[in-house]
Amino acid sequence: MEEILSVARRAPSGTNMQPWWVYVVTDDGKNRLSDALLKAHDGGASAWTPEYQYYPNDFQDPYKSRRRKVGWDLYGLLDIERGQKDKMHQQHGRNFRFFDAPVGLMFTVDRELKIGSWLDYGMFIQNVMLAAREKGLHTCPQAAFTGHHQVIRECLPIPDEQSLVCGMSLGYADPDAIENSLITEREPVDSFTRFIDS
Repeated sequence: MEEILSVARRAPSGTNMQPWWVYVVTDDGKNRLSDALLKAHDGGASAWTPEYQYYPNDFQDPYKSRRRKVGWDLYGLLDIERGQKDKMHQQHGRNFRFFDAPVGLMFTVDRELKIGSWLDYGMFIQNVMLAAREKGLHTCPQAAFTGHHQVIRECLPIPDEQSLVCGMSLGYADPDAIENSLITEREPVDSFTRFIDS
């Protein structure tokens, strides 16, 4: 894990601010955190208090249709049909068990920092993922944790001046898990790129 983070820390960072803080949880520490998160998850919507707004209040296309498509593609693989809220809830809860991975990571940033530092942070997280793959490991970045940041603070020594960016599961992917066969669609390059040469 230290080798992965040592590679990741070389991510580009505006004026070398390096805004990342990482909390690595394993073994009993991870299990205690998962138990607390699952209890909060089962507490319903009232327990969900996001630290920041990840998505817009009102989705517009093309983002709305892309989001729906990947959601129903995943649920289709898992045999979860529209309206089966208990199954959806159970599947969402797997986030808080880190999808049974042996290592969980929590990424935080100082609250006073602005959007530029979040851009740096995205490159750092991508580096973590790439460095893990180089070592034969798999990762899953997870925004789901931000809705229970207060629970996480009760389990981990995260100071108030830090905001939870996201979590991540790290381990070995199960090749027999049907959800790991999902390949998300991507738009063709010419749909989002403009080449200007004159």
